[in-house]
Amino acid sequence: MFSPDTSRIFALPPGTDFPAELVSGLIERMAQQTPQAMARVTIYLNTARMARRVRDLFAAHGARLLPRLLLLSDLAKDPSLNLAPAIPPLRRRLQMAELIAKLLDAQPDLAPRSALYDLADSLANLMDEMQGEGVSAEAIAALDVSTHSKHWERTQTFLRIVAPLFTDSTDAESRQRLAVQQLAQRWQSNPPQHPVLIAGSTGSRGTTALLMQAVAALPQGALVLPGFDFDTPSSVWQAMDDALTAEDHPQYRFRHLIDLLQISPGDIKPWRNTAPPDPNRNRLISLSLRPAPVTDQWLIEGPSLPDLPRATENLTLIEAASPRAEALAIAMILREAAESGTKAALITPDRNLTRQVTAALDRWAILPDDSAGRPLALSAPGRFLRHTAALLGQRLTADILLTILKHPLTASGPTRGPHLLLTRYLELKLRKTGPAFPTGPDLLEWAKARTDNALPWAQFLADTLHGLDQIPHRPLFDHVSQHRALSEALARGLDPSGSGDLWNKAAGIEALALMETLTAEAPHGGTFSAAEYRDLFEALVNKGEVREPVQAHPNIMIWGTLEARVQGADLVILGGLNDGIWPKLPEPDPWLNRSMRKKAALLLPERQIGLSAHDYQQAIAAPRVILSRATRNAEAETVPSRWLNRLMNLMDGLPQQSGKQALADMRARGTKWLNLARALEQPTTAQQADTRLRPAKRPAPQPPIAARPPKLSLTNIERLIRDPYAIYARYILRLNPLDPLHQTPDARDRGIIVHEVLERFVKTRPPNETRAEARTRLLTLARAVLAEESPFPAARALWLAKLDRAADHFLTQDAKHSGTPLALETKGALPLTPLDFALFGTPDRIDRLPDGTLHLIDYKTGAAPKAAQQKQYAKQLLLAAVMANRGGFADLGPSDVAKISYIGLGTSEDVVETDITEALLTEHWEKLLNLISRYLRRSTGYTARRALFETRHAGDYDHLSRFGEWEMSDRAIPEQVGPEPICPEQIEAPE
Repeated sequence: MFSPDTSRIFALPPGTDFPAELVSGLIERMAQQTPQAMARVTIYLNTARMARRVRDLFAAHGARLLPRLLLLSDLAKDPSLNLAPAIPPLRRRLQMAELIAKLLDAQPDLAPRSALYDLADSLANLMDEMQGEGVSAEAIAALDVSTHSKHWERTQTFLRIVAPLFTDSTDAESRQRLAVQQLAQRWQSNPPQHPVLIAGSTGSRGTTALLMQAVAALPQGALVLPGFDFDTPSSVWQAMDDALTAEDHPQYRFRHLIDLLQISPGDIKPWRNTAPPDPNRNRLISLSLRPAPVTDQWLIEGPSLPDLPRATENLTLIEAASPRAEALAIAMILREAAESGTKAALITPDRNLTRQVTAALDRWAILPDDSAGRPLALSAPGRFLRHTAALLGQRLTADILLTILKHPLTASGPTRGPHLLLTRYLELKLRKTGPAFPTGPDLLEWAKARTDNALPWAQFLADTLHGLDQIPHRPLFDHVSQHRALSEALARGLDPSGSGDLWNKAAGIEALALMETLTAEAPHGGTFSAAEYRDLFEALVNKGEVREPVQAHPNIMIWGTLEARVQGADLVILGGLNDGIWPKLPEPDPWLNRSMRKKAALLLPERQIGLSAHDYQQAIAAPRVILSRATRNAEAETVPSRWLNRLMNLMDGLPQQSGKQALADMRARGTKWLNLARALEQPTTAQQADTRLRPAKRPAPQPPIAARPPKLSLTNIERLIRDPYAIYARYILRLNPLDPLHQTPDARDRGIIVHEVLERFVKTRPPNETRAEARTRLLTLARAVLAEESPFPAARALWLAKLDRAADHFLTQDAKHSGTPLALETKGALPLTPLDFALFGTPDRIDRLPDGTLHLIDYKTGAAPKAAQQKQYAKQLLLAAVMANRGGFADLGPSDVAKISYIGLGTSEDVVETDITEALLTEHWEKLLNLISRYLRRSTGYTARRALFETRHAGDYDHLSRFGEWEMSDRAIPEQVGPEPICPEQIEAPE
């Protein structure tokens, strides 16, 4: 097929459909051969997707014998090669983890224990790279690190210790290199006479480059390179002689291969004389990607470029304001492609973007063909296993418990219905009364108090979750066994056997395979703590992928960057073109720095950037291309991808070629899609006319008199003044706010505990107690109450320290007026005659002063209300004084009140005292009657957020009043709600 005297190194330029051109070129070359000759051709391809497409293209050309299609990654599977069985990658990483654990024990400052598996993974990757590049452990040990920091000397010492593992011939990369070496030796002694091709590979890995050298030396061996830039001048090829400065260039791998093959760039010939979709655009992109040392050629070659508006007429630039806007614009483009029958592909390394685009396409029932599948960690079994792993070695919290119980795979058998009902009841209980850290006895106590069949369910949970917080440091196998047993038990629920739906469907099968692999390799993993096992499992499940059988749209695809070589799409969208995403920043290497890698002949971190640049150069040469990025993410403004930035800068600096106009046209075409995406989320005229879509007005509901509360507490009077809508929602609609599921120590908890401490302190006061004794007793009581009431150790320590700081202030105020405590947390009530209403409340403390009058005290763990606040809003103690004066506390009878005091026990430790007079009591009594009288009229509405202290204050019922659709400055709109009850006399008797 090939002439022995001609170069057999071929290439195709960026933008061409590589598989289609490869097949067509091969058929043309074999046209004069017998049909059997095609079957003797061997083609090594770089990916399985490439192999599938090549096979389909051969089938599309009609019935014929097919060549032998092999994958480069499957060389070691050749049974004719004498290779030892491969060691599983997980086993190798577990062995590495055990060694690194000993290193961290000896040098804990090297890295945290949570990074154990990540370090093992990076060390295993380094070992794979060394085996693939043919770098021995002795070469690393011989590196001179005297000029580097102490860290690199320590890592070099450790690498010297684990060197025997690096020479193991049973690792995947080592077996791959041995396979190539054996093939090369076999071909050298007995070269095959039939054509052998390597197609689609750039030779970026040492093992692949070694095979390409061996194939190129065969009589009928040939290489077909993808995305070779024939527009790169010889001066640029010559300048790419240093990996330190040229590794990130898209064509550097070809320069490296050219050196290995001892040829020149001119020796590389086109596989077919097929022009790319837009040669002028390829010239522009080639110039924009020149290596940094030779970008001065922009000034030389730029003026020779053709008219840029024509070269970029099929280029569109989308600069969206947010990732969501970018995803929606891309989805709109793909939807149009689906309607018009255009084959379109989104190419991006950003999996968050692809998930957003997939979700946006779902509104039109378009399911793209996503080559990467779905992350196992985000599937139902993956999430479930992550949740159950989080139970190991940690104290059970209410939110974690309910997260497990509500998962769709928990009790996924016939008992799912009763399980969900009991879970709902348990959630209400935990939200209302806790505890924050439920235990088995807590669940059993709750179940025994119920009349339904909750006890067997609670017993099952108590038995299943018992002892999970007391897991010792133990062998990895024990962790895996318990994790699987726990997961299966929760998945089957009360069913006597099975594992529910946990291991069903594609995601379940993949999750089961992960657990079985981990079980098989666990004996090689040494011992782990529960936290280390959780980190290990999280790392493993995050690497898993699920490819579910779905009926995807035949023309809408999502590809990774490597699949840009497959091409075959008429429209290509390059999404996520921001630095840090595309290209992705190099992963930090904890074992070798950049200089050490260069000296050891290993790949530099920029290699990955160069490969990504090559993928970008191929993808942007497609017939129609959309370049897309978000100018801002959730945190800050983003930086354009370096390649996009170069392209825009080059075009902006070529006014003679209308570069500025071409760039403006690209942006204008992108703006059209952004406007369409924006319009998609805007309501139509008909929708705007729909009252259901209009912004809500500030509510002021007017319920019937009979539905209004007949009594309110002292604290709710202030709420009635400030936010009447909260009274309406709580006492008329009877909507009680639920506590958050994830319970944390808050100001309310602290206030309850402080009040309990002070109440016990006063009730248990012994006679003739000194101040020092009182202080000691106060703090002793505080420790006891905190231990009983607060399950949060950190909060207990913090609150005890705060009470210790405020103790002297409290004791000073306690003895200040020489009062005798009469009532502590005693409830009182007072009818508001002549109104059909009652006021009730419970002051913190009531003292009898030496002159026989009363002193009402309220303790504040926050700021005490000032006199101006008491006059307008903070009526609690003033109204309590009114109650005491009018006999609202039955045990005290009508009494004169001399003083009220708010004692601050927070950071301010202030005291606000008010002397009580008859005129002051009369004034507030009349104001209270006036306030309640107003709310006993149907025409008075309960206005939302009427007079809050701060606009940013969050209320329990803001979502119900739809605050945010209206502003605090908006006028309230009264509206009658609910019918007035019909009086008996209004009902006409039947005739």
